[in-house]
Amino acid sequence: MNFVKPKKYLGQHFLKDQNIARKIVNSLTSENSTILEIGPGTGVLTKFLFEKNERNVFLIEIDIESYEFLIAQHPEYKSNIIHADFLKTDILSLINFKQNIENNQLSIIGNFPYNISSQIFFKVLDLKTVVGEVVCMIQKEVAERISAKNGSKTYGILSVLLQAYYDIEYLFTVNESVFNPPPKVKSAVIRLKRNKNIKLECNEDLFLKVVKTSFNQRRKTLSNSLKPIMNGKKIENPIFQKRPEQLSVNEFVLLTNLISEIY
Repeated sequence: MNFVKPKKYLGQHFLKDQNIARKIVNSLTSENSTILEIGPGTGVLTKFLFEKNERNVFLIEIDIESYEFLIAQHPEYKSNIIHADFLKTDILSLINFKQNIENNQLSIIGNFPYNISSQIFFKVLDLKTVVGEVVCMIQKEVAERISAKNGSKTYGILSVLLQAYYDIEYLFTVNESVFNPPPKVKSAVIRLKRNKNIKLECNEDLFLKVVKTSFNQRRKTLSNSLKPIMNGKKIENPIFQKRPEQLSVNEFVLLTNLISEIY
């Protein structure tokens, strides 16, 4: 097999620029970590990853045609290439880590399908105790949203949840013309690096609920948008007169602790 047809239903847009591929791979900074590439497609990043880390690279690909293509291109790494759906897979068991997966020793990289990029990030959050770094190419608009700071109109749920555990850098923009087929939007590469928050200083399940509920009606003040989880009670604090996009991660932690007192 020497060709893979991009599939619209999988959101496949294959990067064809080797220089950009090398630049993305070189954006990984973690040393001695296991690398997992999500959705390698035709393997434009893969060959640089194998050069970088050899046996410590795993690939997970849902498309059987791409999977068979990758096996043909890299037969010596067949055991490292997995045909599975990242979103539905217990990835830590599947790649069978032999090393101690503590201290954030898993790095994730990929040209994420734009239609499921948010779902991938939510799974990264589930794996935050082991995922120390993520370098990915996503839709430019989503990249801007994730890296936005409080006070920005694009600041939202994923901005808060990811920034609670990761330092996020917007690295560079990628033009539509370097893909096959070209997407209708510009792309961007971002890097997430695990911060020192092993655990937030609040109930993390309630934190998630507070953040999501707040942004569900982002134009309202928090006193109004949070009514569904306030059990009919009211807390006298100036923070409730703000809108969700005004709050930093630390302020959402404070807000969560205030609400936890009425539960």
